[in-house]
Amino acid sequence: MFVYQAAKFVVEPLVKIVYRPRVEGLENIPTDGSAILAANHLSFSDSFFIPIVVPRHVTFIAKAEYFDAGGLRGLWNKYFYARFAGAVRVDRSGSRNATTAALEGAVAVLEGGGLFGIYPEGTRSPDGKLYRGRTGIAEIALRSGAPIIPIGIIGTDRVQPPGKKMPRLGRVTIRVGAPLDLSEAKSLGKPALVRRAITDEVIEAIQKLSGQEYRHVYASDVKEGKAAA
Repeated sequence: MFVYQAAKFVVEPLVKIVYRPRVEGLENIPTDGSAILAANHLSFSDSFFIPIVVPRHVTFIAKAEYFDAGGLRGLWNKYFYARFAGAVRVDRSGSRNATTAALEGAVAVLEGGGLFGIYPEGTRSPDGKLYRGRTGIAEIALRSGAPIIPIGIIGTDRVQPPGKKMPRLGRVTIRVGAPLDLSEAKSLGKPALVRRAITDEVIEAIQKLSGQEYRHVYASDVKEGKAAA
């Protein structure tokens, strides 16, 4: 936590001076206690801007490749995700054990009274549109009992477009919504229906905040289709 605070002390004022991020609805994030921050995912830099504007520490999920890469980039990734962001490592290869470990890591953060950040789409948008959510966020919410707070991020895809290593100058807007009332979704009874209803409600709330066009498919499937083509 000391490393996080020291890095935030240096990085936060620099980012705020250079990018002047606009923040709306920050009062919706509790000053203490657990909450799930659910955001759209336009750029690698999303994981920089959210911790910068949120006054409390936010723990994210990060794909295993970020921890396993070699060379200088691997060292930086390990520092940023493991020490600065305090990320929960997740293997996206489909292993049930890896998925379970990621869920348990997220629940542990929330049960400890922390903030957990997650991108319900599961991966970055390939084209700036908002995609169907993965139900892992619902599972985390149901297991932990933590409220879900939707966040709409605007402009990070222009600051650091997909595939670009160096960020550009640009304005970023982060809109924080009120905690979601999931009582109607939870009343559906069947676990699979509840998870899907919660996830769809989260994505709908994010779409209202971000203003993105919505596509009812998974972003990962679109990426795989483009790669195959």
